[in-house]
Amino acid sequence: LGGLGSHIAVLLARLGVGRLVLADFDKVDVTNLHRQHYFLPHLGRYKTEALAEQLQQINPWLTYETHTVKVTADNAPALFQGCQVVCEAFDRPDQKAMLVQALLTGLPDTVVVSGSGMAGMGPANAITSRKALGRLYLCGDGESDIDQGVGLVAPRVAVCAAHQATLVMRLLLGQAEP
Repeated sequence: LGGLGSHIAVLLARLGVGRLVLADFDKVDVTNLHRQHYFLPHLGRYKTEALAEQLQQINPWLTYETHTVKVTADNAPALFQGCQVVCEAFDRPDQKAMLVQALLTGLPDTVVVSGSGMAGMGPANAITSRKALGRLYLCGDGESDIDQGVGLVAPRVAVCAAHQATLVMRLLLGQAEP
C-alpha cells in the first residue's frame, strides 16, 4: 500500500469496485509522503488503517478488508482468496515475482495485474499496459528500475497506478484483451 498500492486503491474506490482487500505490514513514514497517498497526520500509523480510513471517506458503500501482515508466498492465496483480480504493487523484483507466482499457482481463477518499470524521470507515455501471459498483465515501461539508481517519483508512479486501476476496471467489465 505504498506508492502504487495506495493510489490504485484510491482509484478503485472512486470506481466503486465493491470490495477491496488491502494488505501491508508497513507504517506510514515521512520518507514516503512524496509518492504515496498519505498525509502528515497518518505518520506512524499502519498503512492499512490510514488508507482504509481515507477510502471510507471517498466511498463508504464499498467493503474494505484489511490485513496488517507481511504478504508472503505462504499467505498470499489465503489473503486474496475470492478476488477476481489482484494488483501487485511491491518495489523489489524478487517480491513481485514471489507474489505473482504464489497467486498464479495458488488461485487458478484470479488475474494478476503487476507494475514493472515506473522509476525515474522518463516520459509518462512510455508507461503502457499489456497482457504478458495467461492471467498476468503488466503495467509500466518494463525497463526503469530503482536498482539503477533512479528513484520513484510521484508522477510516474501515479501514471502506472492509473494504468493498473484502468486495467482492473476493464477486466471486471470483460473488456480487457483476450
